[in-house]
Amino acid sequence: MPTRTYLEQKTPGDLRPVPPPGENVIVVRVDECAPSFWRRLYTEVGGAYHWVDRLVWTDSDIDAYLSDPDVSLWVLSVGGEVAGYFELRKHPEDTVEIAYFGLLPAFVGRGLGKYLLSEAAAKAWELQPARVWLHTSTLDHQAALPNYLARGFSIFRVEQY
Repeated sequence: MPTRTYLEQKTPGDLRPVPPPGENVIVVRVDECAPSFWRRLYTEVGGAYHWVDRLVWTDSDIDAYLSDPDVSLWVLSVGGEVAGYFELRKHPEDTVEIAYFGLLPAFVGRGLGKYLLSEAAAKAWELQPARVWLHTSTLDHQAALPNYLARGFSIFRVEQY
């Protein structure tokens, strides 16, 4: 059975960021996103990790999700090439979830995940929530949980599913 681990930061001071791992590494918010681009990010990043829940989404489903004012999409680029992404989701209980996060396969192993997570948490804290949280799974990349812990997240729940 896979294990899901929930992690959180309770203050902005919990974040232990890392700088960009090189020149031409940027993270930008994408306010207008074609469903085909979003689908590419989701399938390429999540393909190896059994991300399947959104594969059935239609273009209308994607448009509705991305038009939610509580959702924001951020893309990592390296030298102008798309390298990864994350989604932030504000919740009614004054929290921000890093809902989806990851790198395209060609960019794994370059230290970009540390930087991308640093940026995701920093952008989440800019929304001034009571806490920032996320979850990972034993199906995710083996470096995911160590990265979350190294960036200052603490485990608050573990479950089998």
